[in-house]
Amino acid sequence: MRLRFLYVLFIGLLLATFIGVGIAAFHEGPKMPEAPISIKYQEPNCAQLKDCQALQELKTEQKNFDDLMKIYESDSKTYNRDVSIISIISALLMLIISLTLFKKILLIADGVLLGSVFTLIYGIIRGFNSGNNIFRFIVVSIGLAVSLFLGYIKFIKTSKK
Repeated sequence: MRLRFLYVLFIGLLLATFIGVGIAAFHEGPKMPEAPISIKYQEPNCAQLKDCQALQELKTEQKNFDDLMKIYESDSKTYNRDVSIISIISALLMLIISLTLFKKILLIADGVLLGSVFTLIYGIIRGFNSGNNIFRFIVVSIGLAVSLFLGYIKFIKTSKK
């Protein structure tokens, strides 16, 4: 019995990891901009510099980096939304496969089902990083609907048989 549980858990974790790694491999995220060296160290004031032009250059460098970070954060939110959508669609597909194709092979069906739940959780977490409250609500609604449906199919419908 323990071996069965471990196998189902292993299949579930491996399947969720497979989806996550697949998304990262084929849909690359934005690259974080490298901070200039002047930002990594304490910014000197005008008195420490021989001329204020060097200070102005440091401030310009800082502003450029701040602008790049804003673009990165915006791209990151879009990327998280895309990853969330892909993950949730993958979870729904795995759920369908588990409840239809592997219906007779319960051990694998349970592993795929657990993998779809883990992938759904991953999609919900990435959806929360999208920065959009409406999208978060939609993601949580889908998660709730899938969980209720899954609970009904797996536990209530089977117990009636």
